[in-house]
Amino acid sequence: MTKPSAATSADVLVLGAGIAGLAAARTLADKGLSVIVLEARSRIGGRMWTDSSLGMPLDLGASWIHGVNGNPITKLAKQFGAKTVRTNDENSIVFHADGGEMTDAEWAEMEALFEEIYEEVASMQEDTDEDTSLQEAFDVVLMEYDLSEEQLRRLNYYAYQVTALEYGADMKDLSLWWWDQDEEFGGEEVIFPDGYSQITDGLAQGLDIRLGKVVKTVRYGSDGVEVETSAGSFVADKAVVTFPLGVLKQASVEFEPPLPESKQAAIDRLAMGVLNKVYLKFPEVFWDEGVETINYIGEELGEWCDWLSFVPFTGEAVLMAFHGGDKGFALEDLSDEEIRAGAMKTLRVMFGDDIPEPEGMLVTRWGKDPFAFGAYSHIPPFASGEDYDALFEPVDDVLYFAGEATSREYPSTVHGAYLSGVAAVGEM
Repeated sequence: MTKPSAATSADVLVLGAGIAGLAAARTLADKGLSVIVLEARSRIGGRMWTDSSLGMPLDLGASWIHGVNGNPITKLAKQFGAKTVRTNDENSIVFHADGGEMTDAEWAEMEALFEEIYEEVASMQEDTDEDTSLQEAFDVVLMEYDLSEEQLRRLNYYAYQVTALEYGADMKDLSLWWWDQDEEFGGEEVIFPDGYSQITDGLAQGLDIRLGKVVKTVRYGSDGVEVETSAGSFVADKAVVTFPLGVLKQASVEFEPPLPESKQAAIDRLAMGVLNKVYLKFPEVFWDEGVETINYIGEELGEWCDWLSFVPFTGEAVLMAFHGGDKGFALEDLSDEEIRAGAMKTLRVMFGDDIPEPEGMLVTRWGKDPFAFGAYSHIPPFASGEDYDALFEPVDDVLYFAGEATSREYPSTVHGAYLSGVAAVGEM
Protein backbone atom coordinates (compact mmCIF):
# COMPACT_ATOMS: atom_id res chain seq x y z
CA MET A 1 0.00 0.00 0.00
CA THR A 2 1.05 3.57 -0.68
CA LYS A 3 2.11 5.45 2.43
CA PRO A 4 -0.99 7.43 3.39
CA SER A 5 -1.16 11.18 3.87
CA ALA A 6 -3.98 13.30 5.22
CA ALA A 7 -4.75 14.48 1.69
CA THR A 8 -4.95 11.02 0.14
CA SER A 9 -6.37 8.80 2.89
CA ALA A 10 -9.73 8.41 4.57
CA ASP A 11 -11.80 5.89 6.46
CA VAL A 12 -13.73 5.20 3.26
CA LEU A 13 -13.20 6.04 -0.40
CA VAL A 14 -16.31 6.48 -2.55
CA LEU A 15 -15.65 5.89 -6.22
CA GLY A 16 -18.02 8.02 -8.26
CA ALA A 17 -20.01 11.18 -7.48
CA GLY A 18 -23.29 10.15 -9.05
CA ILE A 19 -26.38 9.93 -6.87
CA ALA A 20 -25.35 6.54 -5.43
CA GLY A 21 -21.89 7.77 -4.50
CA LEU A 22 -23.22 10.99 -3.02
CA ALA A 23 -25.82 9.06 -1.01
CA ALA A 24 -23.12 6.75 0.37
CA ALA A 25 -20.73 9.61 1.11
CA ARG A 26 -23.41 11.70 2.83
CA THR A 27 -24.49 8.72 4.95
CA LEU A 28 -20.88 7.97 5.93
CA ALA A 29 -20.08 11.60 6.73
CA ASP A 30 -23.21 11.85 8.87
CA LYS A 31 -21.87 8.88 10.84
CA GLY A 32 -18.67 10.82 11.55
CA LEU A 33 -16.39 8.88 9.20
CA SER A 34 -13.83 10.58 6.98
CA VAL A 35 -14.70 10.19 3.30
CA ILE A 36 -13.05 11.11 0.01
CA VAL A 37 -15.16 10.92 -3.14
CA LEU A 38 -13.19 10.31 -6.35
CA GLU A 39 -14.95 11.43 -9.53
CA ALA A 40 -13.59 11.08 -13.07
CA ARG A 41 -15.68 13.87 -14.55
CA SER A 42 -15.20 17.59 -14.08
CA ARG A 43 -18.65 17.72 -12.46
CA ILE A 44 -20.70 15.75 -9.96
CA GLY A 45 -23.96 13.96 -10.74
CA GLY A 46 -22.94 11.19 -13.12
CA ARG A 47 -25.99 10.34 -15.19
CA MET A 48 -27.83 13.22 -13.51
CA TRP A 49 -26.69 16.26 -15.48
CA THR A 50 -28.41 19.62 -15.66
CA ASP A 51 -27.14 21.73 -18.58
CA SER A 52 -27.90 25.45 -18.84
CA SER A 53 -26.11 26.26 -22.09
CA LEU A 54 -29.38 27.09 -23.89
CA GLY A 55 -30.22 29.70 -21.26
CA MET A 56 -32.34 27.48 -19.01
CA PRO A 57 -31.73 24.35 -16.92
CA LEU A 58 -32.35 21.18 -18.96
CA ASP A 59 -31.72 17.69 -17.64
CA LEU A 60 -29.64 15.59 -20.04
CA GLY A 61 -29.87 12.51 -17.86
CA ALA A 62 -32.51 11.71 -15.26
CA SER A 63 -35.58 13.98 -15.31
CA TRP A 64 -38.35 12.50 -13.19
CA ILE A 65 -39.20 11.41 -9.71
CA HIS A 66 -41.06 8.24 -10.69
CA GLY A 67 -43.80 7.94 -8.07
CA VAL A 68 -43.60 10.52 -5.29
CA ASN A 69 -45.28 8.47 -2.55
CA GLY A 70 -42.62 7.21 -0.13
CA ASN A 71 -39.89 8.01 -2.61
CA PRO A 72 -36.66 9.18 -0.92
CA ILE A 73 -36.05 11.70 -3.72
CA THR A 74 -39.33 13.39 -2.80
CA LYS A 75 -37.99 13.88 0.72
CA LEU A 76 -34.69 15.26 -0.62
CA ALA A 77 -36.52 17.67 -2.93
CA LYS A 78 -38.37 19.10 0.06
CA GLN A 79 -35.18 19.20 2.13
CA PHE A 80 -33.31 21.17 -0.54
CA GLY A 81 -36.25 23.38 -1.53
CA ALA A 82 -36.35 22.05 -5.09
CA LYS A 83 -39.56 22.86 -6.94
CA THR A 84 -41.28 19.97 -8.69
CA VAL A 85 -44.07 19.99 -11.28
CA ARG A 86 -46.46 17.14 -11.99
CA THR A 87 -46.43 15.64 -15.47
CA ASN A 88 -49.33 13.83 -17.11
CA ASP A 89 -48.51 11.58 -20.05
CA GLU A 90 -52.21 11.36 -20.88
CA ASN A 91 -52.15 15.07 -21.73
CA SER A 92 -50.97 14.22 -25.21
CA ILE A 93 -51.57 14.42 -28.92
CA VAL A 94 -50.78 11.56 -31.30
CA PHE A 95 -50.01 11.91 -34.99
CA HIS A 96 -50.15 9.32 -37.75
CA ALA A 97 -47.29 8.96 -40.23
CA ASP A 98 -49.04 11.34 -42.67
CA GLY A 99 -49.46 14.05 -40.03
CA GLY A 100 -53.13 13.38 -39.34
CA GLU A 101 -54.20 13.36 -35.72
CA MET A 102 -55.15 10.07 -34.07
CA THR A 103 -58.57 10.01 -32.46
CA ASP A 104 -59.19 8.96 -28.87
CA ALA A 105 -61.08 5.92 -30.18
CA GLU A 106 -58.10 4.85 -32.31
CA TRP A 107 -55.77 5.19 -29.33
CA ALA A 108 -58.12 3.17 -27.14
CA GLU A 109 -58.29 0.45 -29.79
CA MET A 110 -54.48 0.32 -30.04
CA GLU A 111 -54.09 0.21 -26.27
CA ALA A 112 -56.68 -2.55 -25.92
CA LEU A 113 -54.97 -4.65 -28.60
CA PHE A 114 -51.62 -4.36 -26.85
CA GLU A 115 -53.10 -5.26 -23.48
CA GLU A 116 -54.89 -8.27 -24.98
CA ILE A 117 -51.69 -9.55 -26.56
CA TYR A 118 -49.57 -8.80 -23.53
CA GLU A 119 -51.96 -10.73 -21.32
CA GLU A 120 -51.02 -13.84 -23.32
CA VAL A 121 -47.35 -12.91 -23.22
CA ALA A 122 -47.54 -12.56 -19.43
CA SER A 123 -48.97 -16.07 -19.16
CA MET A 124 -45.95 -17.30 -21.13
CA GLN A 125 -43.74 -15.82 -18.42
CA GLU A 126 -45.26 -18.36 -16.06
CA ASP A 127 -45.56 -21.30 -18.43
CA THR A 128 -42.32 -21.45 -20.45
CA ASP A 129 -39.59 -23.83 -19.32
CA GLU A 130 -36.76 -21.73 -20.71
CA ASP A 131 -36.22 -18.00 -20.87
CA THR A 132 -36.41 -16.24 -24.20
CA SER A 133 -36.69 -12.65 -25.39
CA LEU A 134 -39.84 -10.62 -24.90
CA GLN A 135 -39.91 -10.11 -28.68
CA GLU A 136 -39.96 -13.84 -29.40
CA ALA A 137 -42.89 -14.27 -27.03
CA PHE A 138 -44.77 -11.42 -28.72
CA ASP A 139 -44.10 -12.95 -32.13
CA VAL A 140 -45.53 -16.28 -30.99
CA VAL A 141 -48.73 -14.61 -29.79
CA LEU A 142 -48.99 -12.42 -32.90
CA MET A 143 -49.19 -15.56 -35.06
CA GLU A 144 -52.72 -15.99 -33.68
CA TYR A 145 -53.79 -12.59 -35.04
CA ASP A 146 -54.50 -11.37 -38.54
CA LEU A 147 -53.41 -7.75 -38.25
CA SER A 148 -53.22 -5.17 -40.99
CA GLU A 149 -49.99 -3.34 -41.66
CA GLU A 150 -51.39 -0.27 -39.94
CA GLN A 151 -52.53 -2.22 -36.88
CA LEU A 152 -49.10 -3.79 -36.62
CA ARG A 153 -47.40 -0.40 -36.89
CA ARG A 154 -49.53 0.97 -34.06
CA LEU A 155 -49.00 -2.12 -31.93
CA ASN A 156 -45.21 -1.97 -32.39
CA TYR A 157 -45.26 1.72 -31.53
CA TYR A 158 -47.13 1.06 -28.30
CA ALA A 159 -44.78 -1.79 -27.38
CA TYR A 160 -41.78 0.46 -28.08
CA GLN A 161 -43.19 3.07 -25.73
CA VAL A 162 -43.46 0.65 -22.80
CA THR A 163 -40.13 -1.11 -23.41
CA ALA A 164 -37.42 0.84 -25.23
CA LEU A 165 -38.51 4.20 -23.82
CA GLU A 166 -38.85 2.79 -20.31
CA TYR A 167 -36.07 0.22 -20.07
CA GLY A 168 -33.66 1.61 -22.67
CA ALA A 169 -33.76 -1.69 -24.58
CA ASP A 170 -35.86 -3.19 -27.36
CA MET A 171 -38.08 -6.21 -26.79
CA LYS A 172 -35.54 -8.50 -28.45
CA ASP A 173 -33.03 -7.52 -25.75
CA LEU A 174 -35.31 -8.02 -22.74
CA SER A 175 -35.80 -11.24 -20.81
CA LEU A 176 -39.31 -12.64 -21.03
CA TRP A 177 -39.06 -13.95 -17.48
CA TRP A 178 -37.45 -10.99 -15.75
CA TRP A 179 -37.81 -7.80 -17.81
CA ASP A 180 -40.46 -6.23 -15.56
CA GLN A 181 -39.44 -7.67 -12.17
CA ASP A 182 -38.79 -4.19 -10.73
CA GLU A 183 -40.97 -2.48 -8.13
CA GLU A 184 -42.48 1.00 -8.28
CA PHE A 185 -43.45 3.80 -5.94
CA GLY A 186 -47.01 5.07 -6.25
CA GLY A 187 -48.24 8.58 -6.80
CA GLU A 188 -47.56 11.33 -9.29
CA GLU A 189 -44.65 11.63 -11.69
CA VAL A 190 -42.86 14.97 -11.33
CA ILE A 191 -39.95 16.80 -12.91
CA PHE A 192 -37.68 19.62 -11.76
CA PRO A 193 -38.21 22.82 -13.80
CA ASP A 194 -34.99 24.20 -12.29
CA GLY A 195 -33.01 21.00 -12.82
CA TYR A 196 -32.29 17.72 -11.03
CA SER A 197 -28.84 19.02 -10.07
CA GLN A 198 -30.50 20.66 -7.08
CA ILE A 199 -30.61 17.18 -5.52
CA THR A 200 -26.98 16.25 -6.23
CA ASP A 201 -25.76 19.73 -5.25
CA GLY A 202 -27.65 19.45 -1.97
CA LEU A 203 -26.19 16.04 -1.15
CA ALA A 204 -22.69 17.20 -2.05
CA GLN A 205 -22.61 20.11 0.38
CA GLY A 206 -19.60 19.80 2.70
CA LEU A 207 -18.29 16.56 1.16
CA ASP A 208 -14.65 16.12 0.12
CA ILE A 209 -15.10 15.49 -3.61
CA ARG A 210 -12.06 15.27 -5.89
CA LEU A 211 -13.03 15.91 -9.51
CA GLY A 212 -11.02 14.82 -12.54
CA LYS A 213 -9.72 11.70 -10.79
CA VAL A 214 -10.07 8.81 -13.25
CA VAL A 215 -9.80 5.51 -11.40
CA LYS A 216 -7.39 3.08 -13.06
CA THR A 217 -6.88 0.29 -10.52
CA VAL A 218 -8.56 -0.80 -7.30
CA ARG A 219 -6.29 -2.95 -5.11
CA TYR A 220 -7.91 -4.48 -2.05
CA GLY A 221 -7.09 -6.93 0.71
CA SER A 222 -7.09 -7.46 4.44
CA ASP A 223 -5.09 -4.26 4.96
CA GLY A 224 -7.61 -2.07 3.13
CA VAL A 225 -7.94 -0.46 -0.28
CA GLU A 226 -5.58 1.42 -2.54
CA VAL A 227 -7.10 3.23 -5.50
CA GLU A 228 -4.77 4.32 -8.28
CA THR A 229 -6.10 7.26 -10.29
CA SER A 230 -4.98 9.54 -13.09
CA ALA A 231 -3.81 11.92 -10.36
CA GLY A 232 -2.12 9.71 -7.78
CA SER A 233 -3.18 7.03 -5.32
CA PHE A 234 -5.63 7.12 -2.43
CA VAL A 235 -5.97 4.67 0.46
CA ALA A 236 -8.68 3.76 2.94
CA ASP A 237 -9.96 0.93 5.08
CA LYS A 238 -12.92 0.40 2.76
CA ALA A 239 -14.31 1.62 -0.56
CA VAL A 240 -17.77 2.02 -2.07
CA VAL A 241 -17.68 1.30 -5.81
CA THR A 242 -20.43 3.06 -7.75
CA PHE A 243 -19.20 2.68 -11.34
CA PRO A 244 -22.06 2.27 -13.82
CA LEU A 245 -22.63 -1.23 -15.15
CA GLY A 246 -21.38 -0.04 -18.53
CA VAL A 247 -18.00 0.86 -17.04
CA LEU A 248 -17.79 -2.47 -15.23
CA LYS A 249 -18.64 -4.32 -18.45
CA GLN A 250 -15.90 -2.47 -20.32
CA ALA A 251 -13.39 -3.52 -17.65
CA SER A 252 -11.87 -0.06 -17.92
CA VAL A 253 -11.04 -0.26 -14.21
CA GLU A 254 -8.79 -3.09 -13.06
CA PHE A 255 -9.48 -4.87 -9.78
CA GLU A 256 -6.59 -6.59 -7.97
CA PRO A 257 -7.37 -9.32 -7.15
CA PRO A 258 -10.11 -9.81 -9.76
CA LEU A 259 -13.69 -9.59 -8.56
CA PRO A 260 -15.27 -12.88 -7.42
CA GLU A 261 -16.59 -15.08 -10.20
CA SER A 262 -20.21 -14.66 -9.06
CA LYS A 263 -20.00 -10.88 -9.32
CA GLN A 264 -18.18 -10.91 -12.64
CA ALA A 265 -20.75 -13.34 -14.06
CA ALA A 266 -23.55 -10.97 -13.02
CA ILE A 267 -21.74 -8.08 -14.72
CA ASP A 268 -21.40 -10.17 -17.87
CA ARG A 269 -25.05 -11.26 -17.89
CA LEU A 270 -26.74 -7.92 -17.21
CA ALA A 271 -26.86 -5.40 -20.04
CA MET A 272 -26.63 -1.64 -20.41
CA GLY A 273 -29.27 0.14 -22.48
CA VAL A 274 -29.59 3.69 -23.67
CA LEU A 275 -32.17 6.46 -23.65
CA ASN A 276 -30.96 9.55 -25.44
CA LYS A 277 -32.49 13.01 -25.55
CA VAL A 278 -32.58 15.72 -28.19
CA TYR A 279 -33.57 19.18 -26.96
CA LEU A 280 -34.65 21.81 -29.48
CA LYS A 281 -35.16 25.42 -28.42
CA PHE A 282 -37.35 27.47 -30.77
CA PRO A 283 -37.90 31.23 -31.11
CA GLU A 284 -41.65 30.69 -30.65
CA VAL A 285 -44.19 28.02 -29.76
CA PHE A 286 -45.87 26.56 -32.86
CA TRP A 287 -47.58 23.62 -31.16
CA ASP A 288 -50.50 23.41 -28.72
CA GLU A 289 -49.21 25.15 -25.58
CA GLY A 290 -51.42 23.08 -23.30
CA VAL A 291 -50.20 19.68 -24.50
CA GLU A 292 -47.33 17.97 -22.66
CA THR A 293 -46.57 14.93 -24.81
CA ILE A 294 -46.47 14.75 -28.61
CA ASN A 295 -46.39 11.29 -30.16
CA TYR A 296 -45.68 10.33 -33.77
CA ILE A 297 -46.36 6.89 -35.23
CA GLY A 298 -44.06 7.17 -38.22
CA GLU A 299 -42.86 4.81 -40.92
CA GLU A 300 -39.68 4.02 -38.96
CA LEU A 301 -40.36 2.57 -35.52
CA GLY A 302 -38.76 4.56 -32.72
CA GLU A 303 -37.64 7.57 -34.77
CA TRP A 304 -38.86 10.92 -33.43
CA CYS A 305 -41.88 9.18 -31.91
CA ASP A 306 -41.97 10.67 -28.40
CA TRP A 307 -41.70 14.38 -27.56
CA LEU A 308 -42.11 16.37 -24.37
CA SER A 309 -43.07 20.04 -24.48
CA PHE A 310 -41.64 22.27 -21.76
CA VAL A 311 -44.19 25.03 -22.24
CA PRO A 312 -46.51 23.71 -19.49
CA PHE A 313 -43.61 23.40 -17.03
CA THR A 314 -41.31 26.36 -17.71
CA GLY A 315 -43.05 28.48 -20.36
CA GLU A 316 -40.06 27.97 -22.64
CA ALA A 317 -40.44 27.07 -26.34
CA VAL A 318 -38.51 23.84 -25.94
CA LEU A 319 -39.27 20.35 -27.24
CA MET A 320 -37.37 17.26 -26.16
CA ALA A 321 -37.39 13.96 -28.08
CA PHE A 322 -36.50 10.52 -26.69
CA HIS A 323 -34.76 7.72 -28.57
CA GLY A 324 -34.33 4.40 -26.75
CA GLY A 325 -32.76 1.02 -27.35
CA ASP A 326 -31.25 0.40 -30.80
CA LYS A 327 -32.61 3.71 -32.11
CA GLY A 328 -30.95 5.46 -29.19
CA PHE A 329 -27.59 3.89 -30.00
CA ALA A 330 -28.02 4.62 -33.74
CA LEU A 331 -28.69 8.30 -33.00
CA GLU A 332 -25.21 8.58 -31.51
CA ASP A 333 -23.58 7.84 -34.87
CA LEU A 334 -25.32 10.78 -36.55
CA SER A 335 -23.90 14.30 -36.70
CA ASP A 336 -25.73 17.11 -34.96
CA GLU A 337 -26.72 18.42 -38.41
CA GLU A 338 -28.25 15.07 -39.40
CA ILE A 339 -30.10 14.89 -36.09
CA ARG A 340 -31.48 18.40 -36.50
CA ALA A 341 -32.63 17.62 -40.05
CA GLY A 342 -34.37 14.42 -38.95
CA ALA A 343 -36.14 16.19 -36.12
CA MET A 344 -37.33 19.04 -38.30
CA LYS A 345 -38.54 16.71 -41.05
CA THR A 346 -40.82 14.97 -38.53
CA LEU A 347 -41.98 18.20 -36.88
CA ARG A 348 -42.93 19.60 -40.29
CA VAL A 349 -45.03 16.51 -41.02
CA MET A 350 -46.94 17.19 -37.81
CA PHE A 351 -47.03 21.00 -37.77
CA GLY A 352 -46.47 22.17 -41.35
CA ASP A 353 -43.62 23.52 -43.43
CA ASP A 354 -43.76 27.06 -42.03
CA ILE A 355 -42.47 26.28 -38.55
CA PRO A 356 -39.23 28.04 -37.58
CA GLU A 357 -35.80 26.46 -37.34
CA PRO A 358 -34.53 25.83 -33.80
CA GLU A 359 -32.17 28.41 -32.35
CA GLY A 360 -30.46 25.91 -30.07
CA MET A 361 -30.02 22.15 -29.71
CA LEU A 362 -28.63 19.66 -27.19
CA VAL A 363 -27.98 15.99 -27.95
CA THR A 364 -27.01 13.27 -25.48
CA ARG A 365 -24.84 10.32 -26.42
CA TRP A 366 -24.78 8.22 -23.27
CA GLY A 367 -23.64 5.09 -25.06
CA LYS A 368 -20.42 6.80 -26.10
CA ASP A 369 -19.84 8.39 -22.69
CA PRO A 370 -16.61 6.81 -21.36
CA PHE A 371 -17.80 7.12 -17.76
CA ALA A 372 -21.21 5.53 -18.38
CA PHE A 373 -21.34 3.53 -21.64
CA GLY A 374 -25.13 3.69 -21.56
CA ALA A 375 -28.05 5.17 -19.66
CA TYR A 376 -29.05 2.37 -17.29
CA SER A 377 -29.22 -1.39 -16.87
CA HIS A 378 -31.78 -3.95 -17.98
CA ILE A 379 -32.23 -7.71 -17.80
CA PRO A 380 -31.59 -9.47 -21.12
CA PRO A 381 -32.57 -13.08 -21.85
CA PHE A 382 -30.89 -15.59 -19.50
CA ALA A 383 -29.99 -12.97 -16.90
CA SER A 384 -32.20 -12.50 -13.85
CA GLY A 385 -33.08 -10.20 -10.98
CA GLU A 386 -30.65 -12.20 -8.86
CA ASP A 387 -27.81 -10.66 -10.86
CA TYR A 388 -28.65 -7.29 -9.32
CA ASP A 389 -28.27 -8.90 -5.89
CA ALA A 390 -24.92 -10.40 -6.88
CA LEU A 391 -23.67 -7.04 -8.10
CA PHE A 392 -24.59 -5.44 -4.76
CA GLU A 393 -22.85 -8.12 -2.65
CA PRO A 394 -19.81 -6.76 -0.71
CA VAL A 395 -16.38 -8.32 -1.29
CA ASP A 396 -14.23 -9.32 1.71
CA ASP A 397 -15.79 -6.64 3.94
CA VAL A 398 -13.61 -4.16 2.07
CA LEU A 399 -15.36 -3.37 -1.23
CA TYR A 400 -19.01 -2.34 -1.23
CA PHE A 401 -21.09 -1.75 -4.33
CA ALA A 402 -23.85 0.73 -5.15
CA GLY A 403 -25.61 2.18 -8.18
CA GLU A 404 -28.86 1.58 -10.02
CA ALA A 405 -27.58 -1.78 -11.34
CA THR A 406 -27.16 -3.04 -7.77
CA SER A 407 -30.81 -2.32 -6.87
CA ARG A 408 -33.00 -5.35 -7.48
CA GLU A 409 -36.19 -3.55 -6.47
CA TYR A 410 -35.59 -0.24 -8.27
CA PRO A 411 -33.01 -0.66 -11.06
CA SER A 412 -32.67 2.03 -13.74
CA THR A 413 -33.94 4.77 -11.41
CA VAL A 414 -32.56 7.66 -9.40
CA HIS A 415 -34.29 6.44 -6.26
CA GLY A 416 -32.86 2.95 -6.76
CA ALA A 417 -29.36 4.36 -7.09
CA TYR A 418 -29.82 6.58 -4.04
CA LEU A 419 -31.18 3.77 -1.88
CA SER A 420 -28.33 1.48 -2.96
CA GLY A 421 -25.78 4.01 -1.74
CA VAL A 422 -27.43 4.16 1.66
CA ALA A 423 -27.76 0.36 1.74
CA ALA A 424 -24.08 -0.15 0.88
CA VAL A 425 -23.09 1.82 3.98
CA GLY A 426 -25.53 -0.26 5.98
CA GLU A 427 -23.56 -3.37 5.03
CA MET A 428 -20.38 -2.06 6.68
